[in-house]
Amino acid sequence: MSYFECYLQRMNKIKFIIISLFFLTLTSGCQTIKNKTDAIVEKENAKLSEYIGKTSGNLQIDLGKPDEDFKNGKGNLELVYNTKKYGIVCERRFEVNSNSIVIGFVSNGCF
Repeated sequence: MSYFECYLQRMNKIKFIIISLFFLTLTSGCQTIKNKTDAIVEKENAKLSEYIGKTSGNLQIDLGKPDEDFKNGKGNLELVYNTKKYGIVCERRFEVNSNSIVIGFVSNGCF
């Protein structure tokens, strides 16, 4: 085996190691972002869950007047709150039954 062939083999091994380390770092970075996102969503859901079983009045005292309200297909009132953070629209929808009790919520794009 010539010096040049030996040199090429070493360079290929070094390239392989560098590429492997790059993808390992990239993969672990993605997992870190996913973990942080999951924690934020969990915190958001825990915060909004506190309104379940409370009146829509309590909700409006804390969050103010909704940006939108309408009756859904079930005949329940939907209160929609929209905010924007870092250019990303956050929408929180609360479902309120005929007794003015919050029975559910959906949160999209909120962190």
